[in-house]
Amino acid sequence: MQKRKLGKSGLEVSAIGLGCMGMSYGYGPASDKKEMVSVIRDAVERGVTFFDTAEVYGPYTNEELVGEALLPFRDEVVIATKFGFNIQDGKQAGMNSRPEHIKKVVEGSLKRLKTEAIDLYYQHRVDPDVPIEEVAGAVKDLIQEGKVKHWGLSEAGVKTIRRAHAVHPLAAVQSEYSLWWRRPEEELIPTLEELGIGFVPFSPLGKGYLTGKFKANTAFEKSDLRSILPRFTPEALDANQVLVDLLEKVAKQKNATLSQVAIAWLLAQKPWIVPIPGTRKLDRLEENLGAINVELTAENLREIHAATTKITLIGDRYPEKLEKQTGL
Repeated sequence: MQKRKLGKSGLEVSAIGLGCMGMSYGYGPASDKKEMVSVIRDAVERGVTFFDTAEVYGPYTNEELVGEALLPFRDEVVIATKFGFNIQDGKQAGMNSRPEHIKKVVEGSLKRLKTEAIDLYYQHRVDPDVPIEEVAGAVKDLIQEGKVKHWGLSEAGVKTIRRAHAVHPLAAVQSEYSLWWRRPEEELIPTLEELGIGFVPFSPLGKGYLTGKFKANTAFEKSDLRSILPRFTPEALDANQVLVDLLEKVAKQKNATLSQVAIAWLLAQKPWIVPIPGTRKLDRLEENLGAINVELTAENLREIHAATTKITLIGDRYPEKLEKQTGL
């Protein structure tokens, strides 16, 4: 597995990471913990050194899973987790990035992850009630105490990023980015390049859409977040099939899968971009990691760009209430 550095931070990780959220949360019932420990350890054996979780995934159970799975390899891997929400009665209960809250909840994450220091600690969503300078100051204190090594923001706007970075340099910003959602290209990516901050795209496969596995009649159960997302209505799935068709054409040319082309496209954008596709299955893990061997030429990239600019995708990314929590 190739390695990449997240901006100027010096934090080196595998070129493709593993998003662990879906193992415990978000896409239907949680999978068997023993099986998921096995998948995470298989990823390590295949060269993955970058693993993403958050306290709110579960809540808590995903951090526990990641901590247990990676304990034998702790010195070989980079673990990213996130703070920024109140959790009450086992459920997310509003944002909270007050400094005293951050310094309290980090202790729980450290314990669940079975580690003395968190490699990369993200603010999960920007809290409109807490100035980002106060958040940055709190995390800076944790870094000085040795409890956190690097920090980052998730789904933050460029003004917030600049203000946070001025207090203590950010190692990475995490946001959704794929051929299915390209808004980061407008302001975010140029800003990260200017400041020397790494970019970690989550949902690089469009929450599974770019795998080509979904059709207009695909039904999602209530515990699957896609059941409430506008881009996963039957109408949107049908209308956006044109993007999947484009990927299929390129995949045939490259003797690759749609997933591999979608991830390879991300890797080709910038050398400091590290996507974190998630999966619960070993065969999908192997497929996703195989993207590292798919070489898209400059001509391929031009053709994809030219074709996608003619495509207007249907459906918002999130319902309005959730979209308001993002800085994009």
